[in-house]
Amino acid sequence: MNVRRNAAALAAIGVLAAAAPATAAGPSPSPKAAVPSGLYGTSDPTYDGVWRQSLTLVAQRTLGYHPATAAVDWLTGQQCADGSFAAFRATPAKACDAKTVVDTNSTAAAVQALHATGGHDAAVTKAVDWLKSVQNKDGGWGYNPGGPSDANSTSVVVGALAATGADPASVRTSGKSPYDALASWSIPCDQDGGGALAYQPDKKGKLAANADATAAGVLAALGKGFVAEAGKAPAAHACAEGDGPARIADNGGAYLAAAVARTGHLLSVMPGAENQPDYGNTADTVVALAADGRTAPAKKAYAFLEQHAGPWAAQTGPAAYAQLILAAHSVGAQPGDFGGTSLVTSLNALGPAPKTHSAAAKKAKASDGGSHAGVWWSVGICLVAGIGIGFLLSTRKKRQS
Repeated sequence: MNVRRNAAALAAIGVLAAAAPATAAGPSPSPKAAVPSGLYGTSDPTYDGVWRQSLTLVAQRTLGYHPATAAVDWLTGQQCADGSFAAFRATPAKACDAKTVVDTNSTAAAVQALHATGGHDAAVTKAVDWLKSVQNKDGGWGYNPGGPSDANSTSVVVGALAATGADPASVRTSGKSPYDALASWSIPCDQDGGGALAYQPDKKGKLAANADATAAGVLAALGKGFVAEAGKAPAAHACAEGDGPARIADNGGAYLAAAVARTGHLLSVMPGAENQPDYGNTADTVVALAADGRTAPAKKAYAFLEQHAGPWAAQTGPAAYAQLILAAHSVGAQPGDFGGTSLVTSLNALGPAPKTHSAAAKKAKASDGGSHAGVWWSVGICLVAGIGIGFLLSTRKKRQS
């Protein structure tokens, strides 16, 4: 989520060249803006501060944690007076003005996060009202207010509306809802890429299948936000003609299932990226497939991520860990044991520690159970080494290499 949305954001404001490919290796560049207290992660927050903070808070609440006050306060402090959010404001005490580049993605993500944390109804209401005020005549949203609608931006706004209890179908401009926009980007079954959604039409009005936009569109058509669980299996597992959000979701799900059928992952389509797995979009696809009731391909893709996505998350930061946690949640997996690593501990270590209370403590502890298992595994290894049996240690090293 964060990588694809960050890429869309960068493209929208003309600075795509500053973005690294989603699967690039190597250390992150030195921050151009200081990382403020309360914000998760250590990389430059200029283009993704609100986005990564929002995903982090949503993931923590999904696990049963209560995010730290400092983390929530940082996010609320980013809001402009009209309810909107920019990707990052280095001086939040300064009022937003015409030069503040606000966007729908950051605003919709913040809505989902603040609604999940609770106690911020006024801020959430103002943000939702702002989102409604910048809806385009086709029923969708662009990344920036007034920009052409796209599937990804429309989907994250639908997620914000649904999370707060609003019916996306009732949010209309010129008589059109976001579902009308999604339908306009859904590729007919008899065409190349049938069932998929396009990001948006090209200059000639042609639609090109986009797996990233499809994953986002499936969740939106189902009325889901960042958090989703396994849904009811679709009646038709292949693309089928028909109308309505459910058909858009099922056709998109069929496309995604086929896309991950052989390898269990999507390939990167970022400009300049090598032909390699796209972990972020694969994680989004896991959530979309699970929500559409396609649990088998969802679990296959999650298994791939569990084997290979750990280093990517460690390099990318909090939003990546949050994506993987939400993917684990969608298929009923334990994020505390992700290929021998705890996604929960790794995420929580990147910012102010969240808290647990009463029943939530039990849920949070269970979600991070893998980390405790890892402790006992380490103890066992030490005991084995202590009695002179090195075989298991060498085997473990080979298995991890």
